[in-house]
Amino acid sequence: MERFLGPYSPQLYAILRIVAGLMFAMHGTQKLFGWPGNGSTVEIASLMGLAGIVELVGGLMIAFGFLTGWAAFIAAIQMLVAFFMAHFPEHWNPLLNKGELALLYCFLFLYMASRGSGIWSVDAAMGRGVRREDGTRTSYT
Repeated sequence: MERFLGPYSPQLYAILRIVAGLMFAMHGTQKLFGWPGNGSTVEIASLMGLAGIVELVGGLMIAFGFLTGWAAFIAAIQMLVAFFMAHFPEHWNPLLNKGELALLYCFLFLYMASRGSGIWSVDAAMGRGVRREDGTRTSYT
């Protein structure tokens, strides 16, 4: 499979970054604007309001590939805090405490923080460079 999909690794990573960022941003729109969902919102000057802002802004930054490393690192920290504050007290097992998504987002964003924006990103378009598999940076401008 690596020989089949391997050449498309940069494109598949870009698609992963875009989809994960948009999905994360939708959690923010749900908290801040009640959409999509039942229309109920959270108070902006609360912990959940701060979480919604991080999700919306960070998710869009990740999706567009703008300072993805920083945005993904902050989002990963938020998801780790969410897991230990909201889910872990219920039970240690993520499948039983409904914290599976928080942990998955946490480690996905940690990977993105280490990998950077990649291709199809604002960072690449601005000439900030894209981290390659060997750890060096290259520019796509």
